[in-house]
Formats: sequence, structure tokens, C-alpha cells
Amino acid sequence: MSKTPASVWRNPVHFLAFGLGSGAAAKAPGTFGTLAGALIWLLLPPMGPLFYLLFLALTFAVGIWLCGRTAEDIGVHDHGGIVWDEFVGLWLTMFLAPPGLLWLVLGFLLFRVFDILKPWPIAWCDKHVEGGLGIMIDDVLAGLMALACLQLIAVSIL
Repeated sequence: MSKTPASVWRNPVHFLAFGLGSGAAAKAPGTFGTLAGALIWLLLPPMGPLFYLLFLALTFAVGIWLCGRTAEDIGVHDHGGIVWDEFVGLWLTMFLAPPGLLWLVLGFLLFRVFDILKPWPIAWCDKHVEGGLGIMIDDVLAGLMALACLQLIAVSIL
């Protein structure tokens, strides 16, 4: 993994793309980024489904720009420390999740599994889609797969 650029600590765009600094972790920055995203999710105000979808759309669109700009500025496409995409992927996973910390932990684990293993079409997008969209899309797809699994588990046991 590439070293964390010093600009992360002085450029607000880079700081956000690096997940408020969580992506600067020496090991497993994606996991630390997802953990930071989970902590932020816990602090989000309650939202109805439509407002939550608008929140996801906004954070996705902002993420395309943040991640693309940061990658361009530092000269590394999808630097391991760019973790805004992990934030959005986890927040997508948690859409309509049942309340409770257990569900957040399960969503976290499911998202990390899909983000790390990258089954098709995640791996294809990761290799073939460029720029900020390329950085964001694989995590959004991992979030959608984790969301589907989380909802299937919830429907099966609740």
C-alpha cells in the first residue's frame, strides 16, 4: 500500500476522501474506514426510507468527486487510504436494516466480505471503471450485495 500523503492532514478534500483520517491506518485501512463509517452511521439522525435514499445518492455523488479529485491530486488511482467509498458502501448495506447493534455488526461483516472478496461484477468494475466512479462503484456493489444478504437474514429470522 502507498504511504499516506501529507496532504490528507491539510487538504479538506483529501481528509474527507481518507475517511476523516481513518484511511491513514497503517494496516487494513478499508476496515478502519468501514469502522469509521459505522460510527458515523450510529450518529445519523433517524431518516425515513426516501430521505435515506437521498442521503445515499448525495454521499455517492460527492464521493465520486472527492475520491476522483484526491486520486488525481496524489497520483494514485484508488489509493488504499481513500475510504469514503467504504463509508457509502456500509451506509448502503444498512438501508432498512433492523435496529440494533447486532445488525450493524452483521452489516459491517457482510460488507467487508464482499468488499474484500470482490465477486463478479464487483471485480470487473474494480478493474475496468476509471476515476472517481471507479473508486466508488465497487464498494456500492459490495454494499448492494451485503444489503441483499442482510435483508434476507432479517426476513428469515424476524
